[in-house]
Order: sequence, then C-alpha cells, then structure tokens
Amino acid sequence: MNDQTIRTIASASPISLEIDAEAETTRIVNAMREQLRHTLRKRGLVLGLSGGVDSSVCAALAARAVGAQNVLCLFMPENDSDPESLRLGKLVADTFGLASVTEDIGPSLEAMGCYARRDEFIKQVEPEFGPGWASKIVIANALANDGYNISSLVLQRPDGSTEKLRMPSSVYLGIVAATNMKQRTRKQIEYYHADRMNYAVIGTPNLLEYDQGFFVKNGDGAADLKPIAHLYKSQVYQLAAYLGVPAEIRARPPTTDTYQLAQTQEEFYFALPYAQMDQCLYGLNEDMPAATVALAASLTEEQVQRVWRDIKAKRKATRYLHLGPQLVTPIAGFSGE
Repeated sequence: MNDQTIRTIASASPISLEIDAEAETTRIVNAMREQLRHTLRKRGLVLGLSGGVDSSVCAALAARAVGAQNVLCLFMPENDSDPESLRLGKLVADTFGLASVTEDIGPSLEAMGCYARRDEFIKQVEPEFGPGWASKIVIANALANDGYNISSLVLQRPDGSTEKLRMPSSVYLGIVAATNMKQRTRKQIEYYHADRMNYAVIGTPNLLEYDQGFFVKNGDGAADLKPIAHLYKSQVYQLAAYLGVPAEIRARPPTTDTYQLAQTQEEFYFALPYAQMDQCLYGLNEDMPAATVALAASLTEEQVQRVWRDIKAKRKATRYLHLGPQLVTPIAGFSGE
C-alpha cells in the first residue's frame, strides 16, 4: 500500500487514523530521551532491523532521539530468512547513518535443534517431509469462521506442489515452540550488545501487534522501551513517510519472515489486512457502533462483529504475554520486573 492510498483511506473513512506526523515524532522522541536518561539510565539504543516498516521507523526515531552515533542496529538472519530482509535492513541503516552488526543466528539455532525439532513435529503429519521441502502455518479466515480459529500446516514438496494439512494441537504447539527459538535467540544477541555498550533495547511492536499478543514472550516481546506500541499500523506508515523511511520498505507487505515459505501476517495471525484491522480495533476500543466500523473497513456489520470476537479472544488468550513473573507476596520497593 503506497503513501497516497494510506492518506486517502485515513481522510475518507468515517474513522480517521490520520495523525500530525511531525508533532507525534517530537512527542515520541522526547519520551525516548526522558526514558533513556532518567528511567533506564543508558547512553544509547540497540534494535534489530528486519527490513520491515516498524523496525525501520524505530531506527529513525532512535537516531533523532540520541543521535545516529549512539544507535546500533543488528541484522540477525537465519536459515529460513528471506535475503530481501537483510538487504532492506541494511538500506535503512545506510539511510539514517547507523552503525550495524550482522549476526547469523542460523548455526546457533541448528545447534539448539530448532530446525530438527520443528521438522520432527511436521513429520508426525507428513512422514516424507525432509530436505527440499518447505513449510508454514496459516490460520483460518476469522470472517468465515464463527468458532475457534484453526491453524493448518502448508507444505511445499520439492517438485513445487503444495498441500494443506490439519494438525493436532500437539504438533501445532511443537512447531511454534521450536520456531520461537528464533525470536528468543535474536533477543539474546540484542541484550549482549546492549550490555557491553550500556545501551537500552528497543522493542518494535505497533499497537495492533501489542494489543493482540503478536510477539514471543522473552523473545521479540522483551525490550526496555517500545516507542510505537501506542500507534496503529496505519499511523506507523504515516510516520515512516515523514521520517524518510525508504519507499520500497513502505511498499513491502508486512510479513513474518519466520517460516520457510513466504507468509503474510494475516495468514498467520490477523483476521484481515492491517488497514481493516486498524479500523476494527479502533472501533472496538472507542466503543463505536458496528455499522460505523463496517462502513470504514468496507465490511458487513456481521463481519465486524466476527472480527471483534476474534480480537477479544486473542486478548484473552495472550494476556499472560504481558505479565511479569507472578509473586506470592509483593516485595516492598518493587513495582514490577
């Protein structure tokens, strides 16, 4: 989606998510400086650059907040990564003059058994799965499903043909558990560099991801500050245009870049593309009539109600992701960890 399309949707919709990008940038940058100096007491910022718009915006904000010389960007490809992600991440670092380090986490993941563990679970539903095959997990369309969202396994054979298989919950959980090693390993690398430089770690979720638990606990969910977690995805794109994030990154469809096969975020987690999800989430948050949201998102009222049920179900299922360690008795002098 290009910048003009985003502006058109924002201005024409009965739900406007348009922001003053300059004023919002100033507000975020000031908050980051205050948090870094007085709360975190760190002298710079570390973040992983994925080649996506969220991390790119965070990198640009970090440069404005503390100066490009005090920001370190990390590229952390692994065996299943799209090479385009690395190229685009480097483009962002070059655009904003940021220092960077490339850490190939593939060997570490292989040593921990990430890929082997995943493959063993896949073989429980497709015994022939092996070298030359590829996989991803997709979720059922929430608009067409009144019950639970059932995930399926998509496999691509060496000859290019594909099949879509149902999985028992044990296989689904096993594949996800193995795959989550990727996010947790990346975060370990981020904190290594943060510790050695006395820097703080930036988390890059937008409001849609943060609200819906689209992150791995102690993986990409771990951070010292999350500067865009209050912004809808559509608003992040507005900031990206204002901050000068390269156009090809702003035009790139949001992806997970986690599985062997290309996978959009709505395939894996969200009910709809982000522009419609933003409208639905905003309408629910603001207690707006379903009819108004339906007009804004080009959906029927029934479809809006289904998306709202899906949003509420994900909030309930992922609430624990936002929680710190649970204590028997609160400890004096500590408000959390």
